[in-house]
Amino acid sequence: MPARPAHPAGQVRVIGGEFRRRVLHFPELAGLRPTPDRARETLFNWLGQDLAGQTCLDAFAGSGALGFEAASRHAARVLMLESARPACDALKRNCQLLKADCIEIRQLDALAWMRSATEQFDVIFLDPPFAAGLMAQALPLAVSRLKADGWLYVEQPDKILAPEGFIIHRQDRAGLSHFALLKRD
Repeated sequence: MPARPAHPAGQVRVIGGEFRRRVLHFPELAGLRPTPDRARETLFNWLGQDLAGQTCLDAFAGSGALGFEAASRHAARVLMLESARPACDALKRNCQLLKADCIEIRQLDALAWMRSATEQFDVIFLDPPFAAGLMAQALPLAVSRLKADGWLYVEQPDKILAPEGFIIHRQDRAGLSHFALLKRD
């Protein structure tokens, strides 16, 4: 008997904080794969359940699972970047549904934005589509957008190696995803 997925396709459940148990819908697009529940639960245990005052960047937002979790835990600001119009439209609908005023959603290419932006963040979620092979380009750009004492979350299909000047604070695996929380050495 095949394993039953955690949620029906096109749905993700917020697992903690103010929006806990809320089910959000997103379009079924190629490469759009929400961070698994167990990975999100582990990540926010590592970060702490209260992100009050923190600014967060969800660079390849997709379903918005990571950004909505951060907003649910009272992040001061969550910037979600998503290039696909259907996914971006769903992010906006979910943001309105939750009345999450701390979230800003921009439909644009995350790599291009990180190349030209000057803003820095306390927490950056870096989870580009696995098949797109964007991590090698995205990682140094994310590092340049991270505050000196900030946290960088990385999720990819392969084992994670810390970039120069960083250490892996914690790491784990859920399903096909390897994930790690990095900080400056």
